[in-house]
Amino acid sequence: MSVFSRKVRGFRLIDVVAAGLLVVLVFGVYLAKTMAGRERAEIALIEKQISQEKARIRLLQAEVAHLENPLRIERLSTAYLGLEPVAAKREATLEQLPELTSAEHKP
Repeated sequence: MSVFSRKVRGFRLIDVVAAGLLVVLVFGVYLAKTMAGRERAEIALIEKQISQEKARIRLLQAEVAHLENPLRIERLSTAYLGLEPVAAKREATLEQLPELTSAEHKP
């Protein structure tokens, strides 16, 4: 009589082992599906966060573009600092730069 053909309480040992393996397999599949569902939910949450961050980045880029607008900066510098564009007669050529820098360093 082989080990697997031996009967235990009316069941062959091979039937008990097969039933045990079947239960372990069903439990393993259940755990795998549960973990996959959690991972799917986590992935969906992360994708939602990514899309929100992309929207925030677009908003900040638009705000930076507005704040760096040259006309706006010129208007603010005129209104608050009293700055104006440099007159053409105050512009220097490349040849004049050495004498202008040496004149600034003299006491």
